[in-house]
Amino acid sequence: MRHALLPARIRTISGSFAFIEHRFLRHGFWTSLSHHELLLYLFLVLVADRQGMSFYSYDKICSLLTISVDDYILARDSLINKDLLAFDGTFFQVLSLPAQPVRHSHLLRNREDMQLEDPATISQLIHQAMEERK
Repeated sequence: MRHALLPARIRTISGSFAFIEHRFLRHGFWTSLSHHELLLYLFLVLVADRQGMSFYSYDKICSLLTISVDDYILARDSLINKDLLAFDGTFFQVLSLPAQPVRHSHLLRNREDMQLEDPATISQLIHQAMEERK
């Protein structure tokens, strides 16, 4: 039997409680996520209520996590595509884990893939659109 290293400092649950299944690590969900995806996912787990709901705005999330809006959008959309989050434009719901991690190939094969997934291409398209509006 294992004994606590510091018995006076054993964690207790008081107030709100964040929960992540151990399966998140054992079944490969952890390794299936990028750094920003992990950061956003763990943040939303920490701030969510018992039903997994969170209402933090994107600007507050970006500020607290010190990530750009572009990185936030990529992480958010990827977590939705990986079936870990639901989002209605205002509220997030951290979902129960799917049976297995959803792994998407990160190989971008054509121009359409680049326009949807490559931050440099997306940035270039936005800048071009802004120049055309002038």
